[in-house]
Amino acid sequence: MDLSTRFWMVEDAPTPVGPFSHATEQHGWVFLTGQMPTSPDDDNAPLPEGVAAQTTRVMDNLVLVLKGIGLGLEDVVSARIFLTEFKRDYAAMNAVYAAYFPPAKLPARTCIGVTGLARDALVEIDFIAHRQTSAAA
Repeated sequence: MDLSTRFWMVEDAPTPVGPFSHATEQHGWVFLTGQMPTSPDDDNAPLPEGVAAQTTRVMDNLVLVLKGIGLGLEDVVSARIFLTEFKRDYAAMNAVYAAYFPPAKLPARTCIGVTGLARDALVEIDFIAHRQTSAAA
């Protein structure tokens, strides 16, 4: 097992909005940076309108990162969700989020109301995943 930390940048994933890797990995634990509802094809494109559309884009971006490092949603063990309009958007975000996972295999989760997010996004989500075997170097 490779004990060094791996810093992942995924070619097909969106351009990071700050100085960070898409994910880091050590001992099979993978920490995915929070994804924004930005387009992986055009970093300057307007964000989707509404929390449902933004949640879809965020989840799709997280799937791109997972796929780019050889993982899938079935490897996700925990999620953190950040909402700028918690009371207004919680139910709509949940409806989209839940559709990505089998009902009996939902990751542990925390959902937090915040005063602002990068790019004036309504939602940001990060993941912790676990790889059964180490990635090839």
